[in-house]
Amino acid sequence: MKKFNYWLSAFVIFGVLKLLRMLPAKAAMDFTDAAARKIGPLMGRHRIAMTNLRKAYPEKPEEELQKIARDMWGNMARLTAEYVFLDAIFDFDPHSDTPGLVEVQGREIFERIRDEKDRPHIFFTGHTGNFELLPICAATFDLNVTALFRPPNNPFVAKKILGARRTNMGHLVPSKAGAAWSLATVLNNNGNVGMLVDQKFKRGIPSTFFNRPCKTNPLLAKLVRQYECDVYPARCVRLPGGRFRLELEEKMEIPRDDKGAVDLAATVQALNDKVESWVREYPGQWMWFHKRWNSN
Repeated sequence: MKKFNYWLSAFVIFGVLKLLRMLPAKAAMDFTDAAARKIGPLMGRHRIAMTNLRKAYPEKPEEELQKIARDMWGNMARLTAEYVFLDAIFDFDPHSDTPGLVEVQGREIFERIRDEKDRPHIFFTGHTGNFELLPICAATFDLNVTALFRPPNNPFVAKKILGARRTNMGHLVPSKAGAAWSLATVLNNNGNVGMLVDQKFKRGIPSTFFNRPCKTNPLLAKLVRQYECDVYPARCVRLPGGRFRLELEEKMEIPRDDKGAVDLAATVQALNDKVESWVREYPGQWMWFHKRWNSN
């Protein structure tokens, strides 16, 4: 029965995406955005989102929190529709002076990293904007990034999305047993790794996010400790008119203990603080329905 429910859900999702392909890209994304802002608040996940928002922003009025949640549903709908139109959306050309839908901040950093062949790099981001565009952007600078990702629970949807991601986003490592070894192999060969760092991890290190206790995956910090990688924050920001700004920041200073070793607890907290600063700037562009904190 569970398998049938997964199949039925996937059938509906793929049917909707097939219909969206029949529309112009902008019309399809505007439609899904508007629909999600109405349908999202009726879903069970909306209650989780509102609980999280109240905890994160106890000072904000309910009306403002509801608006943030609706913005989130619009962002999520656009993210889903953008899978269909990746070729039309990502029009950035580092060799062109003509502005398009995508602008990049930190081009010189991309180019510098590309030329550093003697050391490994880790890029980290959060579930903000269309985070899927980041590895595509790296590829335009001839940067091969192996990305760690968590497949959807629905196996039919996971298979479809994995196929799309492999086509557009380079090498992928599903987040499961053995993933750490795969990433370690890449870094040991002075390669580049991309990671999302804003998900709950039951066996993670105690930390805080929006001043509330949570568990954070220490994998990035452990990889840095083992391979002395440079770590770079990167994010995607949605702009008006269906445009995007992809930002690559200068490398992060990794906290270390008195002996010079990477401080795991301080490092995961630094990651949380960076993602929190992004979310506070554009709260409607983060996935508030994640069970990020220890309890809801």
